[in-house]
Formats: sequence, structure tokens, C-alpha cells
Amino acid sequence: QVQLVESGGGLVQAGGSLRLSCAASGLTFRTYTMVWFRQSPGKEREFVSRISWSGGSTDYVDSVKGRFTISRDNAKNTVYLQMNNLKPEDTAVYYCAADRSYYDDTWSIDGMDYWGKGTLVTVSS
Repeated sequence: QVQLVESGGGLVQAGGSLRLSCAASGLTFRTYTMVWFRQSPGKEREFVSRISWSGGSTDYVDSVKGRFTISRDNAKNTVYLQMNNLKPEDTAVYYCAADRSYYDDTWSIDGMDYWGKGTLVTVSS
């Protein structure tokens, strides 16, 4: 049984930092592209960042570039999202997802193979 479990969310003031973790089990973690999404109340779920199997390739939505860093530890079956200089508009439930496609393949939110249940990040102004 595949499980993705996010942790590290919480309440932080604007300008602060949080580090999210997503621990995976039940899958060959090192063969999956890992992706972070987020969803704010009343909005659609949106892409935040993704990382290739090896960690050598990453991508970010423009709104978080320079502030967020994605990384992974294949030995620990865990992907991370370091979030710095947080803004109130970053408030959302953050989800990790696993995608067995090659990193360079065309991908979509509907193509994710597994999802976590999310962790809430609240940024106060």
C-alpha cells in the first residue's frame, strides 16, 4: 500500500520559513518524480514544484522562485520543500504527489499516481 505523508505545516508570520516533508512508503521512491501542489480556499489546486528521480532537475511556479527549494533524500524516501520569505498568499494546504513518468515527459495534475493528504500552511500578515 502506497502512502505519502506530509508534515511540517503550521502557522508562521510573513517573512518566516517552514520546511515541509513528505515521507513515502510502499513504492520504489527513487524511480518517481515528486511534485508539490497547493490549494487555497476557493481555488483550484496548483503546481508548486517538482523534482526528478535523482534530484538533478527541478522546476517551480514563478510565484515561489527564489523563495522555495525542493529537495529529496532517496535513502530516506522523503521529499522536502523549504519555504523561505513566506507571504500571506502562500497560505494553502500543501500536497505532495508521486509521478512515475519521466521528468522530461509531458505531465499534468491528473497524471499523478499517488497523493498525500496534505499539510496546512498558514501565513499571517
